[in-house]
Amino acid sequence: MNERFKTVILESAGADSITDQQMLQELWSGYGKILRVRVAGGQTGSVVVKHIQTNETKQHPRGWNTDIGHRRKLRSYKVETHWYERYSSESTARVPRCLAVDHHGDDVLIVLEDLNVSGYPLRKSEVGWKEIDRVLKWLADFHSGFLGQTPDGLWEQGTYWHLETRPQEYKVLSDKRLKEAAPLIDQKLRSCTYKTFVHGDAKLANFCFSEQGDVAAVDFQYAGGGCGMKDVAYFIGSCLDEEECEALEQQVLDTYFKHLQRATRGRKKAIEAEWRSLYRVAWADFHRFLKGWSPGHWKINSYSERVTEEVISELLNEPTAP
Repeated sequence: MNERFKTVILESAGADSITDQQMLQELWSGYGKILRVRVAGGQTGSVVVKHIQTNETKQHPRGWNTDIGHRRKLRSYKVETHWYERYSSESTARVPRCLAVDHHGDDVLIVLEDLNVSGYPLRKSEVGWKEIDRVLKWLADFHSGFLGQTPDGLWEQGTYWHLETRPQEYKVLSDKRLKEAAPLIDQKLRSCTYKTFVHGDAKLANFCFSEQGDVAAVDFQYAGGGCGMKDVAYFIGSCLDEEECEALEQQVLDTYFKHLQRATRGRKKAIEAEWRSLYRVAWADFHRFLKGWSPGHWKINSYSERVTEEVISELLNEPTAP
């Protein structure tokens, strides 16, 4: 890390010196790293630093090394930087405070509050209903806070898998029926009346838990406009198996909309009428991406296939089986 960035970290943390740096993770495809930087002499003992490096040769884990992918990734970091600079302080759901953003050549440094220090030290790979309820509450709070806003500087359509940004995965999609219906699925989501900001990558790994069960979220590279069901469907698919996804579907929706009505004080009941019907459409949209991106992925299962087939039949106005 260069001296300029070290100075930015110290000034943003109000500290005198850096005492230690711990690598938390490398960014996807080698675009930099996330560090926990311990400091002395300030009000906090550590900060989390996202160091984005965009000028190196990248290697995609699944072989998708293309200019399209590179441009999408570059834009995602611009979006995240703008999110923290412009919108993070407006979020009604808990997110890390942005302490500083600095640009130097091809590198960007984002200095963030360390959520571990602030009481959210737990990361979970498995969850029960209590944790699911808390994340659904976080999503409802997040969506309610940005209802009707224009995502200036963010993705026009949030999420990393929407059709417009995935032409290669669409091209190689071998499921002809799904391929033909993909534009209809995309248009159904795009044309919803009620839009908000979506997190865009609301998988379980991006949520931080407190000992009391409260939740905060990180990673806003794909934040943008759209229907909140995109986040809900993606989150549920990230932490439940297919049997649980099917068995808990109505409970998931009932719980999310309970939290959304509380967050909006019951003023937007029309949202539920529209969004509830779009949950399975959002599920089918992600399923379309997966089948083109990684046909052997574990999330491609019989539940997703049935949901997608039902969505396609409805969009094509096909008669249902007796």
